[in-house]
Amino acid sequence: MKPYTALATVMVCLILTLPMLTTRALCRELTIMTHDSFSMSKSVLEDFKTAVGADITILRSGDAGQALNKAILSKNNPMADLFFGVDNTFIGRALDHDIFIAYTPTGFENINTSLVLDATNRLIPVDFGDVCLNYDIQWFKAKHLAPPSGLEDLLRPAYKDLTVVQNPATSSPGLAFLLATISRFGEKEYISFWQKLKANGVMVVNGWQEAYWGQFTAASKGDRPIVVSYASSPAAEVFYAEQKSTTAPTGVVIENQSAFRQIEFAGILKNSANTDLAKKAMDFLLSQKFQEDIPLQMFVFPANTKAKLPDVFLKHAKITDAPASLPPEEIDRNRDKWLREWTENLLR
Repeated sequence: MKPYTALATVMVCLILTLPMLTTRALCRELTIMTHDSFSMSKSVLEDFKTAVGADITILRSGDAGQALNKAILSKNNPMADLFFGVDNTFIGRALDHDIFIAYTPTGFENINTSLVLDATNRLIPVDFGDVCLNYDIQWFKAKHLAPPSGLEDLLRPAYKDLTVVQNPATSSPGLAFLLATISRFGEKEYISFWQKLKANGVMVVNGWQEAYWGQFTAASKGDRPIVVSYASSPAAEVFYAEQKSTTAPTGVVIENQSAFRQIEFAGILKNSANTDLAKKAMDFLLSQKFQEDIPLQMFVFPANTKAKLPDVFLKHAKITDAPASLPPEEIDRNRDKWLREWTENLLR
């Protein structure tokens, strides 16, 4: 009986072990490299996992430029399967380094065509937002001073020491605002605008949080009633207000080519071991489920025209009809030079 008992024991062990082996074999993981500001709700993340059929790891890798640099440096042995967050200020560089494969996701036909900047579909638009001046409505009312209506207003004597901006070398919205001034005034005149702005007391800080939460009068104890932020920021102010209000405490300047449209893209990294999963993930990023989660998670607009916007966005977030713009290839060709010129004139 002992041989049979031993055999039975082995068979039982195999039966008990096989499900675990099968589960491990089927348990796959998709890694998404992105910037530090990426966010999605927990329920959407669970739906994401189900749609892809795998666990999902979010690899936050600094700001958009830093994350892209890491993806480029590791292109032969990628740290992730999919990249989220290349914007139109870096798309030329991303495509030139040839780190993405072409893929047209399900739902691509619903994307606003004005956002599509890569004809090869290696990088697909996922969201967008307009970077612009925000101002403290109550501050201007109390001072009996009209808020700015364009970039030129910042140079008026009445606006001395009122504006805080981000360093374009260290901040994504800071770079977008610099590009807005280049688009508005031209490559020959933009430095003159910045020199005059410096003479009028502009404050330069490293990043958005330091500017908005540290210096902007509407959101901090700072003394600057004008800040560079997003045209959707008033919606965030209303959404997060401790005392609910039907009006936003901040206004935006989006006329006269004052706002630069920042578009975010996603793409599948070359040499990924999980290309099949990455394609499913790209499909999900364009789905209404994910797209309708974007506004209240990252406070930008979804690229999918079928996505419904939350009420707070419909009432308080703005989109300019005529954004400042520059061709991606021109940005890529001149970005370092423009940053060098800006730094020499503003910080030295």
